[in-house]
Amino acid sequence: MAAVEPLDRAQQLASFERLVSGCTRCRLHQGRTQVVFGSGNPEAELMFVGEAPGFHEDQQGFPFVGQAGKLLEKLLDGIGLKRSDVYIANVLKCRPPGNRDPQPDEIEACEAHLFRQIELIEPKLVATLGNFATKLLSGKQHGITRVHGTPQEATLGGRRVTLYPLFHPAAALYTPAMLRTLEEDFAKIPALLDREVAPPAPVVSLPVAAPEPEPAAQQLGLF
Repeated sequence: MAAVEPLDRAQQLASFERLVSGCTRCRLHQGRTQVVFGSGNPEAELMFVGEAPGFHEDQQGFPFVGQAGKLLEKLLDGIGLKRSDVYIANVLKCRPPGNRDPQPDEIEACEAHLFRQIELIEPKLVATLGNFATKLLSGKQHGITRVHGTPQEATLGGRRVTLYPLFHPAAALYTPAMLRTLEEDFAKIPALLDREVAPPAPVVSLPVAAPEPEPAAQQLGLF
């Protein structure tokens, strides 16, 4: 797939945002204030994917603007990055009522929006925040407790990227041990951004062995 030119990338992302702003693919559009598309640098090498907008995000139209967002910015600052250096989005673009967990049909209805964002931005490293983003983008059902801080290779938006599962910042707001784990996992991000992403393994066609000749039919002795 051909790379998107930076100017085209920003324009196409803005055009796609306008399109998504009127989305009615699932029931969540009925109770939203607005679609929370995503925000940040359209040329970012690092993209964060969270779960869904909360109350403040639904009101302001931007992801991670509450307490979890402030912690995310603090974690970024700890590795020498700013919010404007990265791109941030969610699996769902509309707030689930009462901040409940996303439902499978809602994820299915919304996932194409996220995959298109990834395709346009072309990040090198996609950091998934929490279980829902990790399971969707990895295609595996391993929980975040098991896989956090362990990079893996994936094909997203038609390109090979490094997928990096992390605990959701909201989980660390009131748990010091979880915060330390997040800080340790974030500390690995600069090295992951410097690392080359392995190309997909070539498909090797193995030679097909010729079938064994069938043994000649044995003539029964008549005597």
